[in-house]
Amino acid sequence: MKILHTSDWHIGKTLYGRKRYNEFEAFLTWLIETIEQEQVDALLIAGDIFDTSTPGNRAQQLYYRFLHRVAASSCRHVVIIAGNHDSPSFLSAPRELLKALDVHVTGSLSGDPADEVLILHNTAGVAELIVCAIPHLRDRDIRLAEAGESMQDKSRKLIEGIRDHYATVINQARLQRAALSPAIPIITMGHLFVAGGQTIEGDGVRELYVGSLAHVPASIFPADMDYLALGHLHVPQCVNDSPVMRYSGSPLPMGFGEAGQEKSICLVEFNHSGSTTPADVRLIRIPVFQPLERIKGNWKEISDRIFRLIAEHSCAWLEIIYEGDELITNLPERLQSTIEDSSLEILRIKNNRIIRQILDQTGEGDTLEELSVHEVFEHCLSAHAIPAEQQAELRLAYQEILTSLNEDDGRAG
Repeated sequence: MKILHTSDWHIGKTLYGRKRYNEFEAFLTWLIETIEQEQVDALLIAGDIFDTSTPGNRAQQLYYRFLHRVAASSCRHVVIIAGNHDSPSFLSAPRELLKALDVHVTGSLSGDPADEVLILHNTAGVAELIVCAIPHLRDRDIRLAEAGESMQDKSRKLIEGIRDHYATVINQARLQRAALSPAIPIITMGHLFVAGGQTIEGDGVRELYVGSLAHVPASIFPADMDYLALGHLHVPQCVNDSPVMRYSGSPLPMGFGEAGQEKSICLVEFNHSGSTTPADVRLIRIPVFQPLERIKGNWKEISDRIFRLIAEHSCAWLEIIYEGDELITNLPERLQSTIEDSSLEILRIKNNRIIRQILDQTGEGDTLEELSVHEVFEHCLSAHAIPAEQQAELRLAYQEILTSLNEDDGRAG
């Protein structure tokens, strides 16, 4: 049996104002072709299908057209879980209709962990795969807030809640397998941040819970699981050096920090001996549908690289970071002149020489653009001379508000 594992599509995401629907459409077309070429039996999508909880019409059109095409392919099953960017209610709304296409959606917890255990059957009606489809676990789903609890208490409760939920669902799956056949593989799907996971600057990965409290240890996952299909981190990677515990990564670079990173999906194959033999995992490289490039340096280094790209007939989108000592006040005009009549497009220009000059004059150490929301809050604490004994409490309140905003489901009614 062949299974494809992918995640973090973020359909609808823009890059410095540029819409990327052509890239998303090209990826989904390629994915259908790959499913047919590899004769895939099941497709697992581990969260963050959309970039926002209120996807636009074009994003929805791409999603539903893709599912319709999958239903007509060799793929017998599709399993989708919600990520932290998705609206659980939006994803779940057509779930009964999608079941007719063998598309199984888990948007949120139902109150019964058994609902997250899916038994998938082959064309003869025989069970062939068990999937623990665990969506992104929101803070309010797994922890009861108590007055006066410390950050350490919150962290402990979050980790315990996540661990307990995964253990309960996986145990349910084991019971189901024992009643059917020990040869049936069990795959666990999840959307969360495992401690030690690799991220890249500008990749759009945001904290799931309060601060970084719920970077869960890899030890919450049983060592004997047949395969763990995770979403949330955009860099393809193994968890705890295990070849069968993986983040598939995002199919498209979410920002210029990911420019040049090789993207892939995971092809997982089980032989007929079932789960007694570890899954064979192979990465399938995703083509680059829209090249991105970050160019840094002085004017000569930047212009030389641009001229090389022009000579190669590149159609890349560029981020230019000027770091030279020469003060260039007309940098945007000079750059536009350089790429004139080419297929290159500059989406962002950052003139560090001008920034340094302004900061030297104002005495400030950062610009708002360069700061994360957490750093802005820390600057506010310092600027208003908040006493140290009050800062911890204010940080906690701020982080809880930010988490609540990130987790709000705009589709829930």
